Amino acid sequence: MKNVVIGTAGHIDHGKSALVEALTGTHPDRLEEEKRRGITIDLGFAFLESGNVRLGFVDVPGHERFVRNMLAGAAGIDLVLLVIAADESVKPQTQEHFEICRLLGIERGVVALTKTDLVDAETLELVRLEVEEFVRGSFLEGAPILPVSARTGAGIEALRAGLLAAAGAAPGRDDSRHCRLPVDRAFAVKGFGTVVTGTLVSGKVKAGDELELFPAGRLVRVRGVQSAGHDVEQACAGQRTALNLAGVDLTGVRRGMALASPGIFQPTRQLDARIQLLGTSRPLKNHALVHFHEGTAETVAEVVTLEGAAIAPGESGLAQLRLREPALVLAGDRFILRQFSPVTTISGGVVLDGLAPKHRANDAAALALLRTLEAGNREDSLAALAAAEPKGLGLAEVVARMAWSEDEIRASAEALEQVGRLKTASRDPWVVCSAESFAAVTARMLAALDAFHRTNPLVAGMPREELRARAARHLRAEIFPAALAELVARGEAEAQADTVRRAGRRIVLTAEEQQARKLLERAFETAGLTAPRFEELLPRLPVDGQRARKLVQLLLREGALVKVSEDLVFHRTAIARLRRLLAEYKERQGERISVSNFKELAGISRKYAIPLLEFLDREQATRRAGDERVIL
Repeated sequence: MKNVVIGTAGHIDHGKSALVEALTGTHPDRLEEEKRRGITIDLGFAFLESGNVRLGFVDVPGHERFVRNMLAGAAGIDLVLLVIAADESVKPQTQEHFEICRLLGIERGVVALTKTDLVDAETLELVRLEVEEFVRGSFLEGAPILPVSARTGAGIEALRAGLLAAAGAAPGRDDSRHCRLPVDRAFAVKGFGTVVTGTLVSGKVKAGDELELFPAGRLVRVRGVQSAGHDVEQACAGQRTALNLAGVDLTGVRRGMALASPGIFQPTRQLDARIQLLGTSRPLKNHALVHFHEGTAETVAEVVTLEGAAIAPGESGLAQLRLREPALVLAGDRFILRQFSPVTTISGGVVLDGLAPKHRANDAAALALLRTLEAGNREDSLAALAAAEPKGLGLAEVVARMAWSEDEIRASAEALEQVGRLKTASRDPWVVCSAESFAAVTARMLAALDAFHRTNPLVAGMPREELRARAARHLRAEIFPAALAELVARGEAEAQADTVRRAGRRIVLTAEEQQARKLLERAFETAGLTAPRFEELLPRLPVDGQRARKLVQLLLREGALVKVSEDLVFHRTAIARLRRLLAEYKERQGERISVSNFKELAGISRKYAIPLLEFLDREQATRRAGDERVIL
């Protein structure tokens, strides 16, 4: 079943609701006040099925005071039914509704000339010519203009056929994407609880699904799903949908909120867009306040023009909209702007970046990015986003900003990587950066290694964490190991467990350093288990204290010396001799040994005995058992 949503548009009392009732058998007015006053105040809904096409009618108010409700209803419609009374022709709200439909990017529709029973044939023909002139150059140029009378039924079948033909030509909604439903009504049903309605603009939803309520970020569960007044197992993109929700009461949900797949999107207060100003509007100046309408959401926004001090009437411009209240707005969404005061429709636009960083006016880099996004090529757009985020891009961030699917993003990244424009730093989690950014971090890492080796000629390698802090501190964590792996693969660096060095880097000692190294090792070897103090050795060495300490570190890395505690270092032969003494003791005296017996066995004081026993415990040569040790 193909689902197509039709929105009515037109001046008050031109017969929109009566026409919907004649087409569907359902009068869309649902409020007592609407029925009493004979005008539509809020949104009304009706349905018509024919073959494999289901039409959902959204009947919107025509009165100027109710245009806000009209804007909520216009969100998500696929084609418009423009209603013009034959006895009045085009009126002010006809013009405003029509402009809203144009600004929202609606591409198809049908024109109905209603109340034909009130005019003669000559007047009807004159009105038809006026309507042709009115829609010339718009998406309705060439659309059927069909005379009807809801009172007599004349022309209703022809209009129904025209709507079905237009619906058949309309592209279907994409139900493969994440679920999203802007809420246009919320009410409580006794025995069921909270119910919301809206047009499912993308994805699917079924009973049992968990959804996220925006902008609150609250998780709710779907108890039941209805469409066209009937319980259904699943609703798909393009359907008018009612959801019975668990996890929220009526006070926690209202029109203007949105439901979406959980954990995917983020509400925004700042978005970049292309704005098209109506020719009848005043210039839209930088920092102007406007009423922002997207989907069913409405808030006040500040317009920051990015290409000059103002957008001229009839012209378009790139701008950033800073919203007073957060809303779920995604790239590709269309919106309407109304003047702050007096409140009239002045412009519309399309979102280019739903989670935009703050820009300055005439920021060349920001404008270049937005123009790339506007061009619509996904690979170019992903490359531009990565170039604008040198710290790296994660999959969730791209989905939230661009509303692309994960598969689309991964495929675009692979294509870009094949031509050298992008680098995938990690696949789980998925993180990418521009090829330029990746080359820059590897260059910084090599420069940092070279500087470290120059400053520390007696140190074999640079601590890995120090290298990350110097060259990649502000990048996403996944980029540093990818860059290091790249340098190792290219043969430019060598990585140990905790250190990194330039490939081929070896320590070359001067004659003085070689002599000092030998003296240090001999001193520790001679001392045995009574380790010498470093300060006592310094006067005997032909190098300064700083180099002497690095020589000790070199001997430790080579294994000639063994670090037992923060202050105690022994020669490896002393530790090996101690292990032999313990093994001999175990054969003679048994596996248990006290601290005093250990001191006597090793010929050392308690100052050395306790750190040595703790070292042996760590090495699993002994195990503490109360005040004794078990020799393992």
